[in-house]
Amino acid sequence: MEKGLNKKLNLYKEKELTRIGKALSSPERLKILRLLNTAIFNVNEIAEKLHIPASTTALHVKVLEEAGLIYTELLPGVRGSKKLCHKKVDKLSIELGCEKESHEEIFSMPIGNFVDYKVEPTCGIVSETGHIDEEDEPRCFYNPNRIAAKLIWFGNGYVEYRFPNYSFQNNEVESVEISAELCSETADYDMDCPSDITLFVNDLEVATWNCPSDFGGRRGKLNPDWWPSKNTQYGKLKKWEINNQGSFIDGKKVSDNKLEVYHLAQEPYVSVRIGIKEDAKHIGGVNIFGDAFGDYPQNIEMKIIYDNK
Repeated sequence: MEKGLNKKLNLYKEKELTRIGKALSSPERLKILRLLNTAIFNVNEIAEKLHIPASTTALHVKVLEEAGLIYTELLPGVRGSKKLCHKKVDKLSIELGCEKESHEEIFSMPIGNFVDYKVEPTCGIVSETGHIDEEDEPRCFYNPNRIAAKLIWFGNGYVEYRFPNYSFQNNEVESVEISAELCSETADYDMDCPSDITLFVNDLEVATWNCPSDFGGRRGKLNPDWWPSKNTQYGKLKKWEINNQGSFIDGKKVSDNKLEVYHLAQEPYVSVRIGIKEDAKHIGGVNIFGDAFGDYPQNIEMKIIYDNK
């Protein structure tokens, strides 16, 4: 017989525990597990040995497979295919006194690494050492040197980034946090310049921040010396979070949209778009700060909190 897995669980793996509890709650399913400890059988053979209908056996097998205790394979038979059943787990342990063990993964996205955009002047891109192409020319956002961007600004529109999503496919994700240093955009700077800046994930709005200013009046802590003091200087670090309770901005709940609503594991990437909605009340542009401008030494960050499946 092939050797099975040693499976360890704790009280925080609720879905898996529930499936396993259901699987082990039936005397017939326990008999099937004992039978598969001795050999590999197809569904009809199990039904004959346990003297239960084949249709009932097939349902029991499905429950055991969904719980991860057995696995099946289809092989061609004399009359169609037959489903062979294999044991998958030799030992199952449940830790009742443990604390929740979570893992954290952070992706730092350079602000010039956008994959799509639609912007209107005033607009521009600068690196740590100078301007990247012309100001107020949206076509310049195609310049391949944009990867070196440390500050991006536009008067209206959006930029879109794509983050990897393998963590969502291989783990039980508890929360996703996206953070960026942002502010409004106008010529030079203006402390009275409201702008409704919205973050979208997979084309679904997470939340809108009403930014009060295109901040200036003092130099950003990270700004290079060549950057004029009359220009935009710094932003506010904003944090959007999606978890199993809903969607939040800076810790304040804004909707009941939970993780599953955003379909984070369905596509080969997670789309994150920052911009101004077409029907926004305050169309006051956006400045996006990278790790060498403004007050915070970070790019656009996605932090994923997850528990291993």
